[in-house]
Amino acid sequence: MLRPSEGLEIDGFKLGACLHQGGFATIWDVTHPLYRTPMVMKVPTILDGYDGPTIVGFEVEQMIMPRLVGQHVPRVMGVGDFSVMPYIVTERIPGKSLLQLFKTAPLPVSDVIELAARMAEAVHALHKQHVVHLDLKPDNFLRRETGEIVAIDFGLSRHDELPDLLAEEFTIPMGTFPYISPEQYLRQRDDLRSDLFALGAMIYELATGKMPFGQPERLKGVRKRLWRDPVPPRVLVPEIPDWLQEIILRALEVDPNNRYQSASQMLFDLSHPNQIKITARGLKTERDGFWTVFRRRRKMRKVRRFAAPPTMLSQIDRAPILMVAVDLSPEMEELAHRLLTWVQRMLVIQPDSRVACVNVIKTARIGLDPTTTDDGENIHVARLVTLKAWAEKLDLPEERLTYTILEHSDPGRALLDYAANNHVDHILMGARGHSSTRRFLGSVSSQVIAEAPCSATVIRLVQTASEEEAAVI
Repeated sequence: MLRPSEGLEIDGFKLGACLHQGGFATIWDVTHPLYRTPMVMKVPTILDGYDGPTIVGFEVEQMIMPRLVGQHVPRVMGVGDFSVMPYIVTERIPGKSLLQLFKTAPLPVSDVIELAARMAEAVHALHKQHVVHLDLKPDNFLRRETGEIVAIDFGLSRHDELPDLLAEEFTIPMGTFPYISPEQYLRQRDDLRSDLFALGAMIYELATGKMPFGQPERLKGVRKRLWRDPVPPRVLVPEIPDWLQEIILRALEVDPNNRYQSASQMLFDLSHPNQIKITARGLKTERDGFWTVFRRRRKMRKVRRFAAPPTMLSQIDRAPILMVAVDLSPEMEELAHRLLTWVQRMLVIQPDSRVACVNVIKTARIGLDPTTTDDGENIHVARLVTLKAWAEKLDLPEERLTYTILEHSDPGRALLDYAANNHVDHILMGARGHSSTRRFLGSVSSQVIAEAPCSATVIRLVQTASEEEAAVI
């Protein structure tokens, strides 16, 4: 088998300088006559000793990476077979990993939120492609010049539609110990919420400069996180707001069912901090007491596995973000009621949904639109109060409801931008059926249906029947 060296040519790729030499792989600058894009080649370090995990992990990367697309993963240009020299060639992402930035923590809260949101966005993109990373850490994130976070190093990952070679050949838990989730310790490799635990650990580190569970070097140290909670972030850095501690500690819950159920839901909270419901987590000022930890430890001794849905996408489908565009006009009261009924139906099918209630104030030009109602009340506030009153009948906990009043000259564009920016999974909206007003709102629903970045359902009142028609795209 060939060994990599500067000047070596293989499959049209010519190796340049060695850019990095690690314990498991080397990274080389490479060129190819068919590609102008800067590229790198990753070659596993295979020695004469026992290299089983290295070989299998590289096989996993070779299976998974060519299947991934988008700005949050490196583009793959070539893969080499083990019979000659195993390698993966990808585009070269300029700059270093996020590790150097993490070493400067704690960061200002605004920087923590921005970086956390970008990491959550990258993880959500992976999960939608059937992949749970299982080794998220600062070293395995790069940042493009355009700002997007890129995940790398898929040697421990699990693809929902591919054989899990690591689980088939090895029985020990795998991952980087400061970030490994409790279920990974229990040898579960099929739960996307493991990545959310790692995200929570990294956000904790960014905000406090400390790792939530220290730096254990043996599995015995990892086991403690099955029952021992971390020091609340605000104890270490009092400037951390309670809503950020709420996000962090929710992500670090031992039981996956008590965490965020998808990266998109975590991202939604990071983008709407003023609408986060603060629970006891956000207000904690000390670690759990002796007896609480004692009882938890006794309980966890009996746990061998946490329940997980059968597929990764089913986990995302269980916890979608449902955007409901509500017309609050008095004459549209019946349509608003029908929308409410449809939301209730959808919540029966997807009971863990996050519901984002949205209303649009159509403006003409800045400075020319009235800001108050005839009664002297602020229009934005009045709409917000009415929207909350409409949503009360959903009987959902506060943490699963958000309310947004948008102001835009193009209501359709406002709804589309909101859906894209918040990674909405489904749009539900109404369309007027009255001839005098249908031209305006009908065009809005048509625009949303035509350009929606997700599935969309339009409810229309029908003048000739007592039932609504639903168009699902």
